[in-house]
Formats: sequence, C-alpha cells, structure tokens
Amino acid sequence: MEEPMPKHEENATAPEPTQSDPELLALVRAGQPFAFRLIMRRYNRRLYRIARGIVRDDSLAEDVLQEAYLLAFRHLDDFNGKSTFSTWLTRIVMNEALGRLRKAGRTPEVHLGEEGLPGRVLDFPSGAALDNPEITMAQRQILKLVEAATDELPEEFRIVFIARVIEEMTVEETAELLSLKPETVRSRLHRARAVIRGKLDRMIGPIAVDAFPFAGWQCEQLTERIMRQLFPR
Repeated sequence: MEEPMPKHEENATAPEPTQSDPELLALVRAGQPFAFRLIMRRYNRRLYRIARGIVRDDSLAEDVLQEAYLLAFRHLDDFNGKSTFSTWLTRIVMNEALGRLRKAGRTPEVHLGEEGLPGRVLDFPSGAALDNPEITMAQRQILKLVEAATDELPEEFRIVFIARVIEEMTVEETAELLSLKPETVRSRLHRARAVIRGKLDRMIGPIAVDAFPFAGWQCEQLTERIMRQLFPR
C-alpha cells in the first residue's frame, strides 16, 4: 500500500496565477508580498531547470535561483521592457549560474560550427502519470539516464538543449535568450540530440521523461526562504 502524501507536499501545489507579468510587476513595485510569491510560483520550475542544466548540481542550482531572484527583485528598475520579463529573469539566472562556474574554474571553452542542421527535438511529453508501478519505476530510471547524459554535454550544447527540449522554448526564444543566431541554436540542438541519443537509444529506445523536476514542497521551501529575506520580520 502506498504511503499517504505528506501534508506539506499535499498543500504545496498552488494554482497558477492568473495575472499577467506586467500586472504582477506593478504589484511587486507597490510592495505587495503576494505578488512576489506568484512570480516565483510561475517561474520556479523553468528557472531551476535552467540553473540545474548549467551547474549540474541540485543544491547549487537552488542557491543560484535564490540569489538570482533576490538580485532581480532588488533591481527591478533595471528591467526596461525591451525583452519579456521571463527572458530578463532567465538571463539573470544564467549569469548567476555561469558566474558560479567561473569562480569554480569550471567554464570550458567549446568552439562550435555555425551550420544549421535539421533534426527533430527529443520527445519529452507531459502526459498523465501512469498507475503501473513498474512503468513508473522505469521512467524514473530513464530520467536519471537523461539527466546524467545532459550533464555530460559541453556547456554550450547543454544550455541550448535545456532551453529547447526541457523548457520547450522556440528557436527564436532560445536565440534571443542566448544572443545567438537561430541557425546556431538549431546546430547546437542537433549536436546535443546526437550525443544524447547515441548514449541512450541503444539502452532505452524512445525517451519520455520530465527532466530536472522542481515542484511541490521543494519549490515552496525556496519561495519561503526568499520571502524571509525580502520581508524580514
């Protein structure tokens, strides 16, 4: 018999905020605490996975995300609206993550070609959870293999792969985020796919997972830590 879900996990999933980003930003600038929470709940998952894809460490990714949020919230006047708020926020997370790698001497230089190569993105469907425990366990094992293979990608491949495949951003969104040409995004994605498929296809065949999860109580704990720093009692 399955154990009941812990109370803190059962209550951790909050509804998606209905306000637009500009509406939430106006409330944040007015000092409304609930608006800070809603922004974090909207972007925690995406930003964590971007950070995790860069630093390749769960705990460090949380630290990166926390510092990036604090930096963003304390410098909202720097957001001029030339890009979307999500793009601006993602760039802050990426800069923080890459800064951590530079401090640790973990930022290798990788020289890539510019040719655009066609290729289909790996399938990461978000279908409903399966009731079969054996299939669920198999999917978890596949997830670990995908995460490990993603971690081994060169940095410039890995960031594009995370953005396009795991975050399902378009080529144009990824190009804007990373200040790359669309054909460069396509080329790097194609190469990343080839590397990962070469490692996984012989073992597991089609891939259907949701990599680098960050939700529920873990998401809420991070939100509460940031709120305590922004609004100390």
